[in-house]
Amino acid sequence: MNGQLLWPEFPALQPEWTMEDIRLTFFKCVRWQVEETMDPINCPYHYYCDSAYSGNYSSAVDIIALIFTTTSYLATLIIMVMDISRRGQTGSSSHRYLLPSGPVSLPLILLALAHGHQINTIFPLSCTGPAILQLIHISALSFDNGAAKDIKYVFLEASTISGILHASLYLDSIILPYYTGLDALVSSTFSGECISCVCRKEVLVAGGTLVSYRGWSLTTFSVVAALCLRIISRMPGGKTRKTILIRSSMESLCWILISIDCLYLLTRTPPERLMLRVAAFGGIFVLICLHVLKKVCTLITQWQCAKE
Repeated sequence: MNGQLLWPEFPALQPEWTMEDIRLTFFKCVRWQVEETMDPINCPYHYYCDSAYSGNYSSAVDIIALIFTTTSYLATLIIMVMDISRRGQTGSSSHRYLLPSGPVSLPLILLALAHGHQINTIFPLSCTGPAILQLIHISALSFDNGAAKDIKYVFLEASTISGILHASLYLDSIILPYYTGLDALVSSTFSGECISCVCRKEVLVAGGTLVSYRGWSLTTFSVVAALCLRIISRMPGGKTRKTILIRSSMESLCWILISIDCLYLLTRTPPERLMLRVAAFGGIFVLICLHVLKKVCTLITQWQCAKE
């Protein structure tokens, strides 16, 4: 369809099939079925949607998710600014329990992502879910529960690791059907036999080929590895020079991967809900810049202390 859906190009479409119905059918489809075709030249692969998600929640649920996510983001932003104002000195960790990666907010985010395919009106998680996962990554990396006792620290970090892995899986269950439907919608032609019946030149794969971002990715595993190294460094004899160097290198790699994902999603995301996407990933980019500024302030402070 060459990226455009114009009625004159598809005379086989039925008049009662509105473009909004077609869009929802494609983006909410969870299983595409291929069937034999009578036209192997013009329609070598014929697909139709065999199963779709149930209806969306009311707009009130989306508004609650939007308010909660915005509050979590602002909490992360404010605490990062406060840390910068302290010139690299870590403040009290008690106020960090409400961060996106904390023991209060993270379970609520997981609950939202677990039902994310039905949060799809004002604040669709198919569009904003990747930014929410990146917010969790940034929160987990930026703030260390260093003041906690060893047993409590291990418990908090382990629960954060588990939450990140679950959030990645839940996110993929939301975005993979969405990206698959996007590929089917943009890279196919309608056969006219049903509202979701399309002809394709290539096989339709899970997640499509237009957007390569995945929640269960190298970025997620790198963040998990960095958190595991934090736990190891707190164990008796674990705080060696080699461990600290590996941990520092891993955390730097995490920030590089998060930055790459953010820039990719800013430039390669589908055109749907464009302003919402730009706002979400633009906010993530601001947090990345603040982290860089925090590191610079810390290096300056250490350099001044060494000079004195």
